[in-house]
Amino acid sequence: MKRSRAFTLVEILIVVVILGILSAIVVPQFTGTTGEAQKMATLDQLVTIREAIDLYHVRNGAVYPTIVAGAGDAAWGELVGPGYMRQGAVNSWVGGAGATTIVIGNAPDAGYQSVHGWIWDPVAGKLWAGSYDPQDAPYPKP
Repeated sequence: MKRSRAFTLVEILIVVVILGILSAIVVPQFTGTTGEAQKMATLDQLVTIREAIDLYHVRNGAVYPTIVAGAGDAAWGELVGPGYMRQGAVNSWVGGAGATTIVIGNAPDAGYQSVHGWIWDPVAGKLWAGSYDPQDAPYPKP
């Protein structure tokens, strides 16, 4: 008499339950990692842009680049091109359509918002990331 060797329904259910428990533990850890990556990517972009602004300022006789309100590479003016930045910056923490938008202002945001990614003060030559405080720390998302 030949006996077939196969998994029973109970064995399969036990494996499915174990996999469910493991995924419930692991998935939330990866969700938090995405937020941290967005924060760090934005901070990295901010440092890069500030360095490009400083370099432009030194190379051009204490004149700041022409950065205008708007979105896309054109808003960054002379900073997008050889010697400064390859393309306009993206604020990953803000995300969405506002991630590449620049507004003119004289202070960082007071809380989280999703309308703009960058704040430029052409008088003082200062740049802040949108939804970041004066110490370059991100505000929590609602």
